[in-house]
Amino acid sequence: MAAHRTILTRALKSLEPVIQLILTDVELTDNGWLFTGRNGSLRAEPLYGFTNHRQLYEKADPNYTGRYTVPVLWDKKLHTIVNNESSEIIRILYDSFDDFLEPDQREVNKPGKGLYPPHLRKEIDAMNDWVYSDLNNGVYKAGFAKTQDAYDAAVYPVFKALDRLEAHLTDRTHQPYLFGGQITEADIRLYPTLARFDVAYHNIFNCNLKTIRHDYPHLSKWLRNLYWDESDRTNGGAFKKSTFFEIYKYGYLRARARAIFGTSDVPLIVPRGPVPDILPLTDEEEAELISVTTRKLNGLTLDSSAVGSPTSNNPFSAAAGGGMGALFGADVDSPADENGSVTTGFGSTVGSPSSKGRIEEEDPETGFDENGEFHPKRMIKRRTTYSDANAKWYKAAKKAEKKAGAPPIHLAL
Repeated sequence: MAAHRTILTRALKSLEPVIQLILTDVELTDNGWLFTGRNGSLRAEPLYGFTNHRQLYEKADPNYTGRYTVPVLWDKKLHTIVNNESSEIIRILYDSFDDFLEPDQREVNKPGKGLYPPHLRKEIDAMNDWVYSDLNNGVYKAGFAKTQDAYDAAVYPVFKALDRLEAHLTDRTHQPYLFGGQITEADIRLYPTLARFDVAYHNIFNCNLKTIRHDYPHLSKWLRNLYWDESDRTNGGAFKKSTFFEIYKYGYLRARARAIFGTSDVPLIVPRGPVPDILPLTDEEEAELISVTTRKLNGLTLDSSAVGSPTSNNPFSAAAGGGMGALFGADVDSPADENGSVTTGFGSTVGSPSSKGRIEEEDPETGFDENGEFHPKRMIKRRTTYSDANAKWYKAAKKAEKKAGAPPIHLAL
């Protein structure tokens, strides 16, 4: 889940040509994530021929004794880890590579001043704190609880956090996204959890007091707005293209089996529901999403220096230095340890922007204008129809991706 945030940010920022993506297999071992040639991974990572994540950590620091987590931002010139904390990596990606992008793709020129706008940072940071503690991390504390008391202590705060988010979204100034008409860091950090909730956390992690689709109408609409939108606001569908429901079901089953039995080499029965994995937008909801406009943000200028991260003892956190490089990982989340900390992941990266989603200067009537106003002419594509059988949908989607030459990231959980 944590590395999913980096994949989203990379895609929203059009950094694929600048930040390369290197995927691991879905299996977590004592040596970290593996490169096996299975499930979309290479048989060995391409820089040094390593076959597991531990080798990368030990190359960066031969004395390292911590956990081999993902994602990892790797500096290919200095041959070391720049950072291995997703919340810090996504802030590095906001503007550290903007010199490689076209002017309209840079944070300072984005409508609303980008993914972490100065005028919203205090509110975003405050939301991040409790969402991480009670929800992002809470589902893992519930799912990997070893006693009834530990489970109860975790599962109720999960739903209190969801109740709080639902109430937040009832305010029309907090629609369609968490802080109004623009996607921000808060949306990026929440989306991976809610995308996994009904298909995996609800039944596999026993977070089953409620579902998003049936009990949280505003959160459900927020989730579906992000998933189904393939307009320039999501840079051509960054959320949908990085979401793979069937993989989550399989991956979380393996992770929980390993936590319970000490191995994932046991028979697994993958749940088929819910059907569909995510509900479509109604015609009314789709029309509303198309016509929504961003709030004007006149007179604001972007402070290019991002708010610093807290001091960390992690030698690979931003507090220990900076750099550029590649992200490695698997989109399978790791069990929480005894202290409740969680290792999560999606993939590895290193890449640059696609021209898709750029605002063409010769067409000022399309998309956002210089005042931050959204023009309905820039329509989202209608992609909310699929067969009743999820299996047929996945087969068709994979066939389409293969034909388009898309990378097999749907296999790296």
